[in-house]
Amino acid sequence: MTAELVRGQNHPLPGSRLEIRVSVERPVIAGATLNDQDGRMREERWIAHPARPQLPGLEVSRQAAAEHRLAVDLDALPEDAHRLNVLLALPSGDGEPTRFGELAAPFVTLTGLDGEGIANCTLTGLDAESAVLAVELYRRQGAWKVRAVGQGYAGGLAAMLADQGLPHAQELAATINEAVAAGRARSVAVPPPRKDGERSREATVGGARGAADGGAGTAAPSDGRISYQHPNRASAPPPSPPSQTASSSAETGPGPVAGGPAAPSPTPASGSSGPSVPPPSPGKAAGPHVPVAGDANGWTMDERLYNQVWDMFEDLARTVAAYRSAVDFAESRMEQELDKVLSDPRTRVGPAADAARAEARTKQVRLVEQAREVLERDLGQLHAESDVVEPALPAAYARWDNPVWHGYRPPDQTPMAMRLGDLGLPESAGLRIPMLVRLPLERGLWIDSGGHGTGGSSGAGTAAGSVITSDELRRLAAETATAVAARLVAVHPPGDFTLHVIDPAGSASAALAPLIDSGVLPGPPAAGAAGVTTVLEQLTRRVDLVQMAVRSGAVDSLPPDLDTAEQLLVVHDFPHGFDDRAVTQLRYIADEGPSSGVHLMMVADREDAAAYGPVLSPLWRALLRITPVPDDHLADPWVGHHWTYEPPLVPHGSRVLTQVLSQVASARRP
Repeated sequence: MTAELVRGQNHPLPGSRLEIRVSVERPVIAGATLNDQDGRMREERWIAHPARPQLPGLEVSRQAAAEHRLAVDLDALPEDAHRLNVLLALPSGDGEPTRFGELAAPFVTLTGLDGEGIANCTLTGLDAESAVLAVELYRRQGAWKVRAVGQGYAGGLAAMLADQGLPHAQELAATINEAVAAGRARSVAVPPPRKDGERSREATVGGARGAADGGAGTAAPSDGRISYQHPNRASAPPPSPPSQTASSSAETGPGPVAGGPAAPSPTPASGSSGPSVPPPSPGKAAGPHVPVAGDANGWTMDERLYNQVWDMFEDLARTVAAYRSAVDFAESRMEQELDKVLSDPRTRVGPAADAARAEARTKQVRLVEQAREVLERDLGQLHAESDVVEPALPAAYARWDNPVWHGYRPPDQTPMAMRLGDLGLPESAGLRIPMLVRLPLERGLWIDSGGHGTGGSSGAGTAAGSVITSDELRRLAAETATAVAARLVAVHPPGDFTLHVIDPAGSASAALAPLIDSGVLPGPPAAGAAGVTTVLEQLTRRVDLVQMAVRSGAVDSLPPDLDTAEQLLVVHDFPHGFDDRAVTQLRYIADEGPSSGVHLMMVADREDAAAYGPVLSPLWRALLRITPVPDDHLADPWVGHHWTYEPPLVPHGSRVLTQVLSQVASARRP
């Protein structure tokens, strides 16, 4: 039975491996520090934070998120660490809450290997604090306990770290906030906290649930450090904060699955084509899970498929995290055992030393093999699920090569999301997760037409970009923009989405031909400085009018000639043709446009615009960067892996784009 703790109460921990789940109304930074017997953090390496998310026995997220899961193995912590503190801090940034008093009380729960709750607490009473020490795990007489703390700091993260004895607390706090800000330009959308029953499966830390649950769990390596479970559909959802009565909207952020899973509602999701039926109630699985398309929660099939894709994305992230963590632990333990042998002159050489070294290496190999077996089993489950989900996806979620596009008809309603590409990891063995963005777009897009972006650590994107010329890369970037714009038009009802294109030098005319020839683009692309000025003035006026009408509650008083459809501005060859005023208007559209139905997609090389310096930095951070070639620059909101993004290009030689746009244009003419 889960213990409900109030501030100051403690509870014994039954095991060493556990997961700490944090649920907050808006995205927060989660970290953890280690303290000695005197409650002091001895050095900077005793903290796990987004810029350095791993410590021995501890792993936190690289991202700010509304939901966090911290994986902990108490046996793997340093021997002189007697306390582990879980820290929460509000990220700095425009439009972000500056104190916890503006949010619903954060909720923290601890679960064991089997997913069963150990203890939870609600951090009430916070007001002006922007950082809080949520809970602490501490060692007493060889046993570990958890205590609810809830101590807030009005001075923020720096004050909290300084209170624990870190000498350079201000500098480290700045580093953490910079890492979070930089990560937002490459991070997928942070999902909102989920309510009870919103997921039909729940990822947890640790070992298998056993035969009673169908054997779908991930067996924890016998000496592994951290292992995430890939559970079956019968898993029980985690407890939710008592104070939360509704799922809050996520921060407007980057995202492949922007906004997270949709909560079931009494009415069908907008744009859903399936019948409105109650969500299925998860039942106990009698055997191994058999993948079924649409077995997630939701009121319509589109909503269920959307939530199922999100669940697959999270499962793959955590499965790979478990594998990498187990491999890291195996390497770390082998090094410790070898160091122990070498540190004693009596065992440094001779048969005993050779035997100790061989045994350490054998253990390392065995642990890695166990982790690989678990990874392959979980990947097999996800591959099987992908094989049944992909063919069942509606057009808005499907790749261009999916046969569903050949039977395309303009929709009557806007769907809840749209596919923006695919995501994969090096360990995922060809498995690709659809990258879905919620509609209407909550964030603009920046399609990188240069070979020098902010690519990921593994260099996959850099390598891909180096084998083609800069002209070819620009051509692919323009084709990617056309494919994305065409899909946005196609998934909206006729007349509900309007395109505007700025192409000052006419460099993208070949890529734009499908939009122009079909008549989907109302007029020719705006050219030259005069065209740039005209389009930006028109869209800026629209944003201003809509905002004034909404603020005054007089939406009916909008001018009759105002196009009330969603608007998309596609900018090619930036900054050619843009002066300082045009750049300011572009930033205004990027910041204020989405809430007024005006969205921005830029095809640009950041290095070409370097002359504008820091003026454009907020613009780059406000847009989600995608690439015309595979690149590993995106990160998930749970673990922060570098995901390889693959753009949604139309297959070479296919006429599907022309056919779809022709039907869109025909539906508009009447």
